[in-house]
Amino acid sequence: MPKPRLNTQATPASSSRKPAGAIPRFALYGEPARPGEELLHIEEVQSRSRLYHWEIDAHLHQGLYQILWLARGWADVMLDEWRGRVEGPAAIVVPPGVVHGFHFAPETDGMVLTLSARFLVEGEFEAVGEAFRLLFSSPGVLHFSQEDGETQRLSAQLSELAAEFLLPGAAEAPVLRWLARAVVWRLARASAQGQREGGESRAHQALFTRFLLLVERHFLEHWPMERYASRLGLSTQRLNRLVRAERGCTALELVHDRLTREACRRLVYIAAPAASLALELGFEDPAYFSRFFKRRTGQSPQAWRRAHTGQAVRG
Repeated sequence: MPKPRLNTQATPASSSRKPAGAIPRFALYGEPARPGEELLHIEEVQSRSRLYHWEIDAHLHQGLYQILWLARGWADVMLDEWRGRVEGPAAIVVPPGVVHGFHFAPETDGMVLTLSARFLVEGEFEAVGEAFRLLFSSPGVLHFSQEDGETQRLSAQLSELAAEFLLPGAAEAPVLRWLARAVVWRLARASAQGQREGGESRAHQALFTRFLLLVERHFLEHWPMERYASRLGLSTQRLNRLVRAERGCTALELVHDRLTREACRRLVYIAAPAASLALELGFEDPAYFSRFFKRRTGQSPQAWRRAHTGQAVRG
C-alpha cells in the first residue's frame, strides 16, 4: 500500500497575485480577525471559493492553524515563497503567520479545517500536543494515493466532523474536539511515515524535528550553532551530520536558508525600507544584510523586491 509523501519542494513559479501594502489578516477568509477569539470551524472548499471565483488571494491567519483537504481536483498553491500545483487527494498544512493563497480548479472538492491550538492541546497534551507540533512545525503538502485506505478514512473523518459541526449546540459538545484531534493525529502520523521513507530511524527524525522547531523559534536571534547543539544534547559535529543526512546541507546553511526565506517574504509583503527589515531580521548592519542576501539569492534586496512585486518599491 503506497504511503503518503511529505513534499515541501517545488519549482518556484510566477503568480498573478501581487500583494501591495499590508498582508490581509483574516479569521476565515474575507472575515475580520478578532484578537483572542477561539475558533474551530470546518467548511467545504466550494462554499467559500465559489464566492470568490475560485481565487483566494494572499492572506494570513494570526494564531490560527489550517488544514485544507483536497479530495478531488487541483489547486495552484502559494505558501510564503513556495509555489506549486497540488492535485488531490492531498492535505495542505498552513501554520499561523504563513502567507498563503489558492487558485482552485472549478468544482474542486474538499474541506477546510481552521482551529485554535487550544482545541487540540487541552487535556491529553502529551499525545495530541506532540502530533500537533509535528504536523504544524512548518507549512507543507502531504500527498496521498486515491487507492490508499488511509485516504478513505481521512475523508470519512473530515465528513463526519463537518456533519457534527452543523448540529445545534455542537460548539459546546466535546465531539468536535475529539474529531479534530483525530484528524490532526492521523495527518501527523502520515507525515512521520512519509519522512521515515527516507531511511532514517524514528529517533533520528524526532531529533531533527526538534532542531527545526528550535530554528523556527530562534532564527531571528542569530543563535550560534553551538547553542542549538547544546539544547539538543549534541556536539556541533553531530548536529551537522544529522542535518546533512536529512537535508544535504550543514546546520548553519539550513538556518541561513530559513532566514533568507523570511527576508524574501518580508521584502515582498511588507512595504518598509530594506534597512528597517534588516534590523527586524536581526542584522545590526544593513550593509551586511545586503551582502548576506545577495550571496544567498544572487540579487540585492532592492532588486529582488522589484523583480518579485512587479513594481519599484523604495528600499
